[in-house]
Amino acid sequence: MVLLGKFVISYVRDHSYLHFAKNEWGLTSYPVVPGHEIVGVVTELGSKVEKFEVGNNGGVGCLVGSCGSCDNCANDLESYCPKQILTYASPYHDDTKTYGGYSDHIVADERFILRWPEILPLDTGAPLLCAGITTYNPLCAGITTYSPLGYFRLDKLGMKVGVVGLGGLGHVAVNMVKAFGAEVIVFNTTPTKEQEALQGLKVDCFIVSKDHDQMRSAMSSLDGIIDTLLLVGAPEKPLQLIQFSLITGTKIVSGSVIGGLKETQEMLAFAASMV
Repeated sequence: MVLLGKFVISYVRDHSYLHFAKNEWGLTSYPVVPGHEIVGVVTELGSKVEKFEVGNNGGVGCLVGSCGSCDNCANDLESYCPKQILTYASPYHDDTKTYGGYSDHIVADERFILRWPEILPLDTGAPLLCAGITTYNPLCAGITTYSPLGYFRLDKLGMKVGVVGLGGLGHVAVNMVKAFGAEVIVFNTTPTKEQEALQGLKVDCFIVSKDHDQMRSAMSSLDGIIDTLLLVGAPEKPLQLIQFSLITGTKIVSGSVIGGLKETQEMLAFAASMV
């Protein structure tokens, strides 16, 4: 086991924290300490730890345990293990409850701690442990930033990728798409973020999604779109879809939880190469 003395990063948060805190999914057993985008410094080691030394930086994402023996675990998809242990609000192997990154410190199995690249800032890099690594499992689910680009072959020079919304996930998506060498087209409901997108993030095009003429001009021009239709959120009310918008063009709707450990480590290395 490894003890991380956590850097407190107050703005790193995920809307799932609010869902859990308010019991909007009907799953919460109080008390709850959320937080699954955790970075910190190793301060103590268990006797069998081999992967870390005291003073190393490390990160803990959405999982702190799994069965280690199912097909998903064998294929580096611990996030789909039926016995996965979430970083907070989950029963651990010894039946104690897990508490997340808003704790003063966290103790975790070294298998579920990511080596943190020295060049990657701890504070701005922390959100990658969730927002940057939702994965694609061809048997059951979908994507958001790093994995979707590779799985749907959008990670190539010359691809045109739309990003809907310029919030936290949108910023991550824009940077990932640009790093892969693809063109980025940002869609936003209002022009309020146009200057930030074009001048700050250097996107290739900004489209106001409520402007029918702009939307019409972009029709059939993209190779793929990162949108809420690649589901990573879980609102308390079900979504409604217009079927014709899917069957015209063989479009798909998919969903995703978080990525496996191997892919998360690859994503951190990729992010570090962008610094």
